Amino acid sequence: MFQNQTATTAQTGTITYLEAIRAAQRKLLAEDERVFIYGQDIADFGGAFKATKGLAKEFPGRVIDSPISEDAQVGLAIGAALEGMRPIVEMQFADFSTCGLTQILQHAATMFWRTGVPCPIVVRLPSGGTAGAGPFHSQSMEALYAHYPGIVVMTPATVEDAYTMLLEAVEIDDPVIFCEHKYLYYHLKADGLPDVALPTGKARIARAGRDATIVTYSAMVHESIACAEELAAEGWEIEVVDLRSVKPLDTDTILGSVARTGRLLAVGEAFPWGGVTAEVLARIATEGFGLLDAPPMRLNAKDTPVPYHPNLWGTHRPTARAITSAMRDLLRS
Repeated sequence: MFQNQTATTAQTGTITYLEAIRAAQRKLLAEDERVFIYGQDIADFGGAFKATKGLAKEFPGRVIDSPISEDAQVGLAIGAALEGMRPIVEMQFADFSTCGLTQILQHAATMFWRTGVPCPIVVRLPSGGTAGAGPFHSQSMEALYAHYPGIVVMTPATVEDAYTMLLEAVEIDDPVIFCEHKYLYYHLKADGLPDVALPTGKARIARAGRDATIVTYSAMVHESIACAEELAAEGWEIEVVDLRSVKPLDTDTILGSVARTGRLLAVGEAFPWGGVTAEVLARIATEGFGLLDAPPMRLNAKDTPVPYHPNLWGTHRPTARAITSAMRDLLRS
Protein backbone atom coordinates (compact mmCIF):
# COMPACT_ATOMS: atom_id res chain seq x y z
CA MET A 1 0.00 0.00 0.00
CA PHE A 2 1.00 3.57 -0.68
CA GLN A 3 -0.29 6.96 0.38
CA ASN A 4 -4.10 7.27 0.44
CA GLN A 5 -4.54 3.50 0.21
CA THR A 6 -3.12 3.45 -3.32
CA ALA A 7 -1.95 -0.04 -4.27
CA THR A 8 0.42 -1.66 -6.69
CA THR A 9 1.00 -5.37 -7.07
CA ALA A 10 4.62 -5.52 -8.26
CA GLN A 11 7.25 -3.67 -6.25
CA THR A 12 10.25 -5.98 -5.92
CA GLY A 13 11.69 -6.17 -9.44
CA THR A 14 14.54 -4.23 -10.97
CA ILE A 15 12.94 -2.59 -14.05
CA THR A 16 10.44 0.19 -13.52
CA TYR A 17 7.46 1.01 -15.70
CA LEU A 18 9.25 4.21 -16.80
CA GLU A 19 12.45 2.33 -17.63
CA ALA A 20 10.44 -0.09 -19.74
CA ILE A 21 9.11 2.83 -21.80
CA ARG A 22 12.63 4.19 -22.21
CA ALA A 23 13.92 0.73 -23.18
CA ALA A 24 11.20 0.35 -25.82
CA GLN A 25 12.10 3.71 -27.32
CA ARG A 26 15.80 2.83 -27.33
CA LYS A 27 15.05 -0.44 -29.13
CA LEU A 28 12.85 1.31 -31.67
CA LEU A 29 15.45 3.97 -32.41
CA ALA A 30 18.17 1.35 -32.75
CA GLU A 31 16.25 -0.96 -35.05
CA ASP A 32 14.17 1.37 -37.23
CA GLU A 33 15.71 4.44 -38.84
CA ARG A 34 12.23 5.81 -39.52
CA VAL A 35 11.61 6.34 -35.80
CA PHE A 36 12.27 9.66 -34.08
CA ILE A 37 10.94 11.23 -30.88
CA TYR A 38 9.62 14.78 -30.72
CA GLY A 39 8.57 16.70 -27.62
CA GLN A 40 9.19 19.53 -25.20
CA ASP A 41 12.57 19.38 -23.39
CA ILE A 42 13.11 15.74 -24.30
CA ALA A 43 16.66 15.97 -25.70
CA ASP A 44 19.31 17.16 -23.23
CA PHE A 45 16.83 17.41 -20.35
CA GLY A 46 15.32 13.97 -20.97
CA GLY A 47 11.67 15.03 -20.72
CA ALA A 48 9.49 16.00 -17.78
CA PHE A 49 9.66 12.45 -16.39
CA LYS A 50 13.01 11.41 -17.92
CA ALA A 51 11.42 8.92 -20.32
CA THR A 52 14.01 9.90 -22.96
CA LYS A 53 16.98 10.35 -20.61
CA GLY A 54 20.23 9.69 -22.47
CA LEU A 55 18.58 8.84 -25.79
CA ALA A 56 19.57 12.09 -27.53
CA LYS A 57 23.27 11.30 -27.01
CA GLU A 58 22.82 7.73 -28.26
CA PHE A 59 20.82 8.79 -31.31
CA PRO A 60 21.91 12.29 -32.40
CA GLY A 61 19.30 14.21 -34.34
CA ARG A 62 16.49 11.74 -33.62
CA VAL A 63 15.36 12.88 -30.15
CA ILE A 64 14.30 16.42 -30.90
CA ASP A 65 13.08 19.30 -28.74
CA SER A 66 9.85 20.87 -29.99
CA PRO A 67 8.41 24.34 -29.46
CA ILE A 68 5.99 24.71 -26.57
CA SER A 69 3.06 23.94 -28.84
CA GLU A 70 1.24 20.62 -28.77
CA ASP A 71 -0.49 21.60 -31.98
CA ALA A 72 2.88 22.05 -33.69
CA GLN A 73 4.21 18.80 -32.24
CA VAL A 74 1.41 16.70 -33.71
CA GLY A 75 1.35 18.66 -36.96
CA LEU A 76 5.02 17.98 -37.60
CA ALA A 77 4.55 14.30 -36.70
CA ILE A 78 1.66 13.95 -39.15
CA GLY A 79 3.70 15.47 -41.94
CA ALA A 80 6.64 13.19 -41.17
CA ALA A 81 4.40 10.12 -41.03
CA LEU A 82 2.94 10.95 -44.43
CA GLU A 83 6.49 10.98 -45.78
CA GLY A 84 7.26 7.52 -44.39
CA MET A 85 8.57 8.22 -40.88
CA ARG A 86 7.36 6.65 -37.61
CA PRO A 87 7.31 9.55 -35.13
CA ILE A 88 6.72 9.27 -31.38
CA VAL A 89 5.33 12.46 -29.82
CA GLU A 90 5.81 12.96 -26.10
CA MET A 91 3.30 15.21 -24.37
CA GLN A 92 4.47 16.58 -21.04
CA PHE A 93 1.08 15.74 -19.52
CA ALA A 94 -2.01 14.11 -21.02
CA ASP A 95 -4.03 17.20 -20.10
CA PHE A 96 -2.00 19.39 -22.48
CA SER A 97 -2.76 17.17 -25.45
CA THR A 98 -6.07 18.99 -25.80
CA CYS A 99 -4.06 21.83 -27.40
CA GLY A 100 -3.41 19.43 -30.28
CA LEU A 101 -6.92 18.02 -30.63
CA THR A 102 -7.56 19.40 -34.10
CA GLN A 103 -4.40 17.82 -35.44
CA ILE A 104 -5.06 14.47 -33.72
CA LEU A 105 -8.81 14.13 -34.25
CA GLN A 106 -9.48 16.00 -37.47
CA HIS A 107 -6.27 15.27 -39.36
CA ALA A 108 -4.44 12.16 -38.07
CA ALA A 109 -7.55 10.11 -37.26
CA THR A 110 -9.20 10.76 -40.61
CA MET A 111 -6.14 10.75 -42.86
CA PHE A 112 -6.38 7.20 -44.17
CA TRP A 113 -10.13 7.44 -44.68
CA ARG A 114 -9.78 10.66 -46.67
CA THR A 115 -6.67 9.91 -48.67
CA GLY A 116 -5.80 6.22 -48.44
CA VAL A 117 -2.43 7.21 -46.94
CA PRO A 118 -1.74 5.83 -43.44
CA CYS A 119 -0.72 8.14 -40.60
CA PRO A 120 1.40 6.05 -38.20
CA ILE A 121 2.09 8.41 -35.32
CA VAL A 122 2.31 7.51 -31.62
CA VAL A 123 1.33 10.15 -29.07
CA ARG A 124 2.54 9.32 -25.57
CA LEU A 125 0.32 10.75 -22.83
CA PRO A 126 1.58 10.76 -19.21
CA SER A 127 -1.85 10.12 -17.74
CA GLY A 128 -3.70 9.92 -14.45
CA GLY A 129 -3.15 11.50 -11.08
CA THR A 130 -0.45 11.73 -8.46
CA ALA A 131 -0.67 13.33 -5.04
CA GLY A 132 -0.55 17.12 -5.30
CA ALA A 133 -0.67 17.26 -9.11
CA GLY A 134 -4.04 19.01 -9.22
CA PRO A 135 -6.58 19.57 -12.00
CA PHE A 136 -4.21 20.47 -14.86
CA HIS A 137 -1.77 17.55 -14.57
CA SER A 138 -3.91 14.59 -13.52
CA GLN A 139 -6.56 13.86 -16.12
CA SER A 140 -7.24 10.59 -17.90
CA MET A 141 -8.04 11.37 -21.54
CA GLU A 142 -8.51 7.88 -22.98
CA ALA A 143 -12.30 8.03 -23.40
CA LEU A 144 -12.09 11.27 -25.36
CA TYR A 145 -9.68 9.78 -27.91
CA ALA A 146 -11.49 6.44 -28.03
CA HIS A 147 -14.65 8.24 -29.12
CA TYR A 148 -13.14 8.94 -32.54
CA PRO A 149 -12.82 6.29 -35.28
CA GLY A 150 -9.37 5.71 -36.69
CA ILE A 151 -7.47 5.94 -33.40
CA VAL A 152 -6.01 3.11 -31.31
CA VAL A 153 -5.93 3.83 -27.56
CA MET A 154 -3.55 1.79 -25.40
CA THR A 155 -3.65 1.76 -21.58
CA PRO A 156 -0.83 -0.49 -20.30
CA ALA A 157 -1.08 -1.50 -16.64
CA THR A 158 2.15 -3.48 -16.27
CA VAL A 159 5.83 -3.00 -16.88
CA GLU A 160 5.71 -5.75 -19.48
CA ASP A 161 2.82 -4.16 -21.39
CA ALA A 162 4.38 -0.69 -21.20
CA TYR A 163 7.32 -2.17 -23.10
CA THR A 164 5.70 -4.50 -25.61
CA MET A 165 2.70 -2.33 -26.39
CA LEU A 166 4.88 0.69 -27.18
CA LEU A 167 6.88 -1.48 -29.57
CA GLU A 168 3.64 -2.59 -31.19
CA ALA A 169 2.26 0.96 -31.29
CA VAL A 170 5.02 2.13 -33.62
CA GLU A 171 4.30 -0.74 -36.01
CA ILE A 172 0.60 0.11 -36.32
CA ASP A 173 -0.35 2.16 -39.37
CA ASP A 174 -3.06 4.06 -37.50
CA PRO A 175 -2.54 6.88 -34.99
CA VAL A 176 -1.98 5.48 -31.51
CA ILE A 177 -2.65 7.26 -28.23
CA PHE A 178 -0.41 5.64 -25.63
CA CYS A 179 -1.73 6.36 -22.14
CA GLU A 180 1.11 5.68 -19.69
CA HIS A 181 0.18 6.21 -16.06
CA LYS A 182 2.43 8.62 -14.16
CA TYR A 183 1.84 6.97 -10.79
CA LEU A 184 3.13 3.67 -12.14
CA TYR A 185 6.39 5.20 -13.47
CA TYR A 186 8.33 4.39 -10.30
CA HIS A 187 5.89 2.44 -8.15
CA LEU A 188 5.67 -0.52 -10.51
CA LYS A 189 8.61 -2.86 -11.15
CA ALA A 190 9.29 -6.16 -12.90
CA ASP A 191 12.18 -8.61 -13.08
CA GLY A 192 12.61 -8.38 -16.84
CA LEU A 193 11.15 -7.44 -20.20
CA PRO A 194 9.31 -10.02 -22.34
CA ASP A 195 9.95 -11.07 -25.90
CA VAL A 196 6.29 -11.88 -26.64
CA ALA A 197 2.98 -10.40 -25.56
CA LEU A 198 -0.73 -10.40 -26.17
CA PRO A 199 -1.74 -8.24 -29.14
CA THR A 200 -3.44 -4.90 -28.66
CA GLY A 201 -7.19 -5.42 -28.46
CA LYS A 202 -6.86 -8.55 -26.32
CA ALA A 203 -7.62 -8.23 -22.61
CA ARG A 204 -6.01 -10.45 -19.98
CA ILE A 205 -7.31 -12.07 -16.83
CA ALA A 206 -5.13 -10.41 -14.22
CA ARG A 207 -6.70 -12.49 -11.43
CA ALA A 208 -9.08 -15.41 -11.81
CA GLY A 209 -12.29 -15.63 -9.78
CA ARG A 210 -15.81 -17.02 -9.63
CA ASP A 211 -18.00 -14.63 -7.61
CA ALA A 212 -17.79 -11.29 -9.45
CA THR A 213 -15.83 -9.55 -12.20
CA ILE A 214 -13.97 -6.26 -12.08
CA VAL A 215 -13.21 -4.83 -15.53
CA THR A 216 -10.58 -2.12 -15.41
CA TYR A 217 -7.35 -0.81 -16.92
CA SER A 218 -4.17 1.16 -16.22
CA ALA A 219 -3.43 1.95 -12.56
CA MET A 220 -6.86 0.76 -11.45
CA VAL A 221 -5.81 -2.83 -12.22
CA HIS A 222 -3.58 -2.77 -9.15
CA GLU A 223 -6.21 -1.16 -6.93
CA SER A 224 -8.67 -3.83 -8.09
CA ILE A 225 -6.28 -6.70 -7.40
CA ALA A 226 -5.72 -5.32 -3.90
CA CYS A 227 -9.50 -5.32 -3.44
CA ALA A 228 -9.71 -8.92 -4.67
CA GLU A 229 -6.97 -10.02 -2.28
CA GLU A 230 -8.75 -8.43 0.67
CA LEU A 231 -12.04 -10.10 -0.20
CA ALA A 232 -10.30 -13.44 -0.76
CA ALA A 233 -9.60 -13.53 2.98
CA GLU A 234 -13.37 -13.56 3.46
CA GLY A 235 -13.92 -16.38 0.98
CA TRP A 236 -14.86 -14.32 -2.09
CA GLU A 237 -13.01 -14.91 -5.35
CA ILE A 238 -13.06 -11.80 -7.55
CA GLU A 239 -11.93 -11.96 -11.18
CA VAL A 240 -10.01 -8.93 -12.47
CA VAL A 241 -9.94 -8.22 -16.21
CA ASP A 242 -7.21 -5.86 -17.45
CA LEU A 243 -8.46 -4.34 -20.71
CA ARG A 244 -4.91 -3.30 -21.82
CA SER A 245 -6.44 -1.19 -24.60
CA VAL A 246 -9.75 0.63 -24.60
CA LYS A 247 -9.89 1.06 -28.37
CA PRO A 248 -10.22 -1.66 -29.54
CA LEU A 249 -12.15 -3.03 -26.57
CA ASP A 250 -12.14 -6.79 -25.98
CA THR A 251 -15.85 -7.42 -25.39
CA ASP A 252 -15.48 -11.18 -25.78
CA THR A 253 -13.16 -11.53 -22.78
CA ILE A 254 -15.47 -9.36 -20.67
CA LEU A 255 -18.49 -11.46 -21.66
CA GLY A 256 -16.60 -14.66 -20.90
CA SER A 257 -15.71 -13.42 -17.43
CA VAL A 258 -19.24 -12.25 -16.63
CA ALA A 259 -20.55 -15.62 -17.84
CA ARG A 260 -18.41 -17.25 -15.14
CA THR A 261 -19.23 -14.85 -12.32
CA GLY A 262 -22.65 -13.29 -13.01
CA ARG A 263 -21.66 -9.92 -11.55
CA LEU A 264 -19.81 -6.93 -13.01
CA LEU A 265 -18.10 -3.87 -11.57
CA ALA A 266 -16.32 -1.60 -14.08
CA VAL A 267 -13.63 0.64 -12.56
CA GLY A 268 -11.84 3.63 -14.08
CA GLU A 269 -9.84 6.59 -12.83
CA ALA A 270 -11.34 8.97 -15.40
CA PHE A 271 -14.41 11.11 -14.91
CA PRO A 272 -17.62 9.04 -15.06
CA TRP A 273 -19.70 10.78 -17.72
CA GLY A 274 -19.42 9.03 -21.07
CA GLY A 275 -16.32 7.10 -20.11
CA VAL A 276 -14.82 3.66 -20.65
CA THR A 277 -16.75 2.18 -17.74
CA ALA A 278 -20.01 3.43 -19.27
CA GLU A 279 -19.09 1.72 -22.56
CA VAL A 280 -18.30 -1.55 -20.76
CA LEU A 281 -21.65 -1.54 -18.97
CA ALA A 282 -23.51 -0.63 -22.16
CA ARG A 283 -21.97 -3.54 -24.05
CA ILE A 284 -22.70 -6.03 -21.29
CA ALA A 285 -26.28 -4.79 -20.90
CA THR A 286 -26.77 -5.15 -24.67
CA GLU A 287 -24.84 -8.33 -25.44
CA GLY A 288 -24.74 -10.15 -22.10
CA PHE A 289 -27.83 -9.15 -20.14
CA GLY A 290 -28.82 -12.76 -19.61
CA LEU A 291 -25.48 -13.51 -17.98
CA LEU A 292 -26.04 -11.08 -15.11
CA ASP A 293 -27.26 -12.14 -11.68
CA ALA A 294 -27.30 -8.53 -10.45
CA PRO A 295 -27.38 -5.07 -12.01
CA PRO A 296 -23.90 -4.09 -13.28
CA MET A 297 -22.10 -1.32 -11.40
CA ARG A 298 -19.31 1.11 -12.17
CA LEU A 299 -16.93 3.21 -10.11
CA ASN A 300 -15.02 6.25 -11.34
CA ALA A 301 -13.38 9.37 -10.02
CA LYS A 302 -15.68 12.03 -8.69
CA ASP A 303 -17.33 14.26 -11.29
CA THR A 304 -15.29 17.30 -10.27
CA PRO A 305 -11.89 18.69 -11.27
CA VAL A 306 -9.04 16.74 -9.68
CA PRO A 307 -8.14 18.32 -6.29
CA TYR A 308 -4.62 19.34 -5.30
CA HIS A 309 -4.52 18.18 -1.69
CA PRO A 310 -3.24 14.60 -1.38
CA ASN A 311 -6.00 13.62 1.03
CA LEU A 312 -8.69 14.99 -1.27
CA TRP A 313 -7.04 13.32 -4.27
CA GLY A 314 -7.07 10.04 -2.34
CA THR A 315 -10.84 10.21 -2.01
CA HIS A 316 -11.47 11.68 -5.46
CA ARG A 317 -10.13 8.68 -7.40
CA PRO A 318 -11.07 5.04 -6.82
CA THR A 319 -8.75 3.29 -4.37
CA ALA A 320 -8.63 -0.30 -3.21
CA ARG A 321 -10.77 0.70 -0.23
CA ALA A 322 -13.43 2.35 -2.40
CA ILE A 323 -13.46 -0.55 -4.86
CA THR A 324 -13.84 -3.03 -2.00
CA SER A 325 -16.79 -1.07 -0.63
CA ALA A 326 -18.49 -1.04 -4.05
CA MET A 327 -17.79 -4.74 -4.51
CA ARG A 328 -19.36 -5.57 -1.16
CA ASP A 329 -22.51 -3.80 -2.33
CA LEU A 330 -22.46 -5.76 -5.59
CA LEU A 331 -21.97 -9.10 -3.82
CA ARG A 332 -24.93 -8.36 -1.55
CA SER A 333 -27.22 -7.49 -4.47
